[in-house]
Amino acid sequence: MKLKNLQLLLSSLVVIVVSFIYGGNPQKILPLIFDFEVQNLELKNIFRSIMGLYITIGLYWLYGVYEVTYWKSATTSNIIFMAGLAFGRLISLFLDGFSLLYSIGMLLEFAMAVWGYYNLKNYGHF
Repeated sequence: MKLKNLQLLLSSLVVIVVSFIYGGNPQKILPLIFDFEVQNLELKNIFRSIMGLYITIGLYWLYGVYEVTYWKSATTSNIIFMAGLAFGRLISLFLDGFSLLYSIGMLLEFAMAVWGYYNLKNYGHF
């Protein structure tokens, strides 16, 4: 496997693991991590929908690692996804205040977006 694939591989593994934290059993896991209760059906459904979205996008990135014709689109979608998460966290930083946990996440997501852009520019004939 080429080094250019490491960014997609790490992103996919992290996003798939996080998907199970959000949606695997939200009424039991989320109160332990985020200190809020998930009791109503609609909220459980939202977190399980997020889980499904994260799993499918993570699998697409994995597919891009192993199917060379999809590498460029997988990397592009990864850049958009990671930059979108980082941007949302930046907005929250200004509107809601500082959170160490989410600030670390924001920096890591921004780094993954930049790394993806670097890979796309250098290996994707961008």
